[in-house]
Amino acid sequence: MMQYIIIVVIVLLALFIGGLIIRRKHSVVIQRLEQEKMQIQHYPIFEELTKVKALNMNGQTEEKFEQWRNMWTEVIDVHIIKIDSMLFDAEEYIDRFKFKKASVVEREIEEYIATCTEKQNQIINELNELIGSEEKNRIEIEQLKEHYRSARKTLLAHQYSFGPALSTLETRVENFVPKFEEFDRLTVEGNYLQAREIVLALHSESQIIFDLLTEVPTLLSEIQTKIPAAIHELRSGQREMEQQSYYLNHLELNVFLDNVEKELDTLKEKLAALDVSSVGPRLDEINNEIENYYDLLEKEVIARKYVDQNCDETFNTLNEVLRATKEISNEAVYVQSSYHLPEKEAEIPKLGLKQLEVIQKRFELLVSRVKEEKSAYSSLQEELVEISEEIERIQDEQEQFSNRLKNLRIDENKARAQLDSLKRLLQETDRQLNKANIPGIPEEMDKRLEEAEEQLFIVMQSLQEIPLNMSHVHSNLQNAEKCIQEVNKHAKEMIENVILIERIIQYGNRYRTSNSKVNELLLQAEDAFHQYRYIKALEDAVTAVELAEPGAIKKIEELVQDELYAKVQN
Repeated sequence: MMQYIIIVVIVLLALFIGGLIIRRKHSVVIQRLEQEKMQIQHYPIFEELTKVKALNMNGQTEEKFEQWRNMWTEVIDVHIIKIDSMLFDAEEYIDRFKFKKASVVEREIEEYIATCTEKQNQIINELNELIGSEEKNRIEIEQLKEHYRSARKTLLAHQYSFGPALSTLETRVENFVPKFEEFDRLTVEGNYLQAREIVLALHSESQIIFDLLTEVPTLLSEIQTKIPAAIHELRSGQREMEQQSYYLNHLELNVFLDNVEKELDTLKEKLAALDVSSVGPRLDEINNEIENYYDLLEKEVIARKYVDQNCDETFNTLNEVLRATKEISNEAVYVQSSYHLPEKEAEIPKLGLKQLEVIQKRFELLVSRVKEEKSAYSSLQEELVEISEEIERIQDEQEQFSNRLKNLRIDENKARAQLDSLKRLLQETDRQLNKANIPGIPEEMDKRLEEAEEQLFIVMQSLQEIPLNMSHVHSNLQNAEKCIQEVNKHAKEMIENVILIERIIQYGNRYRTSNSKVNELLLQAEDAFHQYRYIKALEDAVTAVELAEPGAIKKIEELVQDELYAKVQN
């Protein structure tokens, strides 16, 4: 029973301590809310409102002042009293440990405080806006009046520069006057915010007017002076060029210039209505088109110069290539009696002559067009360039073909020299085999030598063919060279193996009496050696000596290499 009582006491004590902690937290919240209420209550809002009295207390200013004063009076006399009442209720709930109800009241207080703060900020912001508007209006209206006076002076001093747009510009500038009067009236009446709207509208219009004062004279100068001057210059240039036998009908320049002259009248009317947004870009396009026509006329001048300078040269080059191609064609016929040419390659001169005949007709037509003076020089230049490039291409093809014909004889001589070199190599290989002190030549080596001789015979036969087919000769030479190189390589290896076998057997003789296995292997090696089975003999000899003295073979191989090197040096 005592234990149960202790547990109950502990629980009650814990609940009491927890309640005190929660109560403390709520007390902190109440203190914060109290401070926030005091900040609102003691904010010097009425002192701020007295700033308005420096303005004209009429109209909108008076209305705003009364609205702000009533709004703040409601905050102090209604909302703050309500907040005080709720703070008292919340403290009572906390003291009675009714924390849930206290939390509800605290949230309501926060909402009231937020409403009061919002109204406070609204009053301050609107007050600053009103006062700021008055100050900005006073400064900016003087600037706008100065801009107005400057615009009027500009229009009066430079009337001619604005042309038909002058009256429209003057009207827009004079529209500032009633706006100034309306501004003054609104300011006197205390309607500073409405007056601010007038200032902003005038500021925007002022910027537009000043842009127009800059752009209109420039655009009008383009319409009345610069572009007409360019049109006159283009017409004069066209007449002069046509008098010099230039053909320019394809440019349709007169049609373009007539259309531009008509369009300039339309653009002038648009400029009188101050439609600079469409006039400016279109004038840029017209200027670009005029520049393009200048480029086209210049292109015709450059093209004529090119045609005059290159026509005769192209004619001479064409005749020279024709002559050279005919010579190459005759040379090809002669060469074909001695050398075989692939059908496609043999047709190169004939095909070149046919192509040159077509080009010759094109050139004759080009010359007639130049004489007729009814073709644009730019098109004549393009045709002449194409003809020149075609002639150059054919000339390169014929020169390459001619070089191949000349190289046939050179290739034949090189092939014969290579054949002689291979013969000498095969003879040297045979001499080395006969000179070497070997028991005999294996049947396999004899077959290799016979095959090499046969390959040389095939090369000699191909060099005796008429007409000579150099592609076959080169193919046969490659086969012969590969075969003879292999024979030479195998012959050298066989001679080296014979010497190595002899030295290994000589070295192994010292172990014959003491090692019967070594003696048996050496006897097998000697037997294979005398049967020209040199690979078998080498394997048995190496096995015998390695059995008697491991590592000795490497030393013997080094001695044999030194011996062979000494023979080569001698």
